[in-house]
Amino acid sequence: MNEMSAGFRDLGSGFTSIVRSPRMLLLGGVPALLSSLLLLTCVVVLALHSGDVASWLTPFADEWSWWWRRSLRLLLAITLVAGAVLLGSVSFIALTLLIGGPFYDHIAERTERERGLADDGDGAGGVRLLWRGLADALRLVCVGVVGAVVLFALGFVPLLGQTVVPVVGLLFGGWLIALELTGPVFQRRGTTVGGRHRILWRHRRTVLGFAVPTYLLCLIPVAQLVVVPAAVVGGTLLGHRVLGSRWPEERTPAESLTSGKTPGPG
Repeated sequence: MNEMSAGFRDLGSGFTSIVRSPRMLLLGGVPALLSSLLLLTCVVVLALHSGDVASWLTPFADEWSWWWRRSLRLLLAITLVAGAVLLGSVSFIALTLLIGGPFYDHIAERTERERGLADDGDGAGGVRLLWRGLADALRLVCVGVVGAVVLFALGFVPLLGQTVVPVVGLLFGGWLIALELTGPVFQRRGTTVGGRHRILWRHRRTVLGFAVPTYLLCLIPVAQLVVVPAAVVGGTLLGHRVLGSRWPEERTPAESLTSGKTPGPG
């Protein structure tokens, strides 16, 4: 329970930092707004044309009676829209980070400076780090798409789809968010998505304490504009926590001198 509360506290620290800094809120909110509008537009367009798409996908039903043909295509249209919403929910953070990568890298670096956390990078330049961020975001979007398709299909299984699948979907979406939001910390160290997953798994209770509430909050329209930048700060703190970083007040004077950091507020 203490491990889960540690992850939750990291998210709370993110909200505290963002509320105190309107500039960070603005930097983090704009990409979240753009990705929200993009996903919403896609869902609305699909909903408006879902009937035509359903008809195109079911030419074999043209010879059916009107009632059966209409029922099948209506069910398929609803399924397509629901699937798009599910896909959007699991890919929202990845898309947001893809759009606003440099902004969120800046927020992560500022968080590290303010907290006196060591930036133990591998010396990669800005262009290389940008490439790493884009590559990781695309990989995680692909994972999200595959996961959403599988979960959506399992949702039609009687009993399983109404009980187990929603819980698995929550955990899956939350875990993707943790992988995405800890990205800046791990990318500077050259750690791949697979390596990041293994490290986070060793601290899964702490990670889920951060990731699950973040995922649920991201489902709330408009609130995403505040949740995402706060979660970037929280994800940076979480990344350092699972890597064993020690906050300035936890270091001895000798360690503080060695790190070259001036102890700041925790």
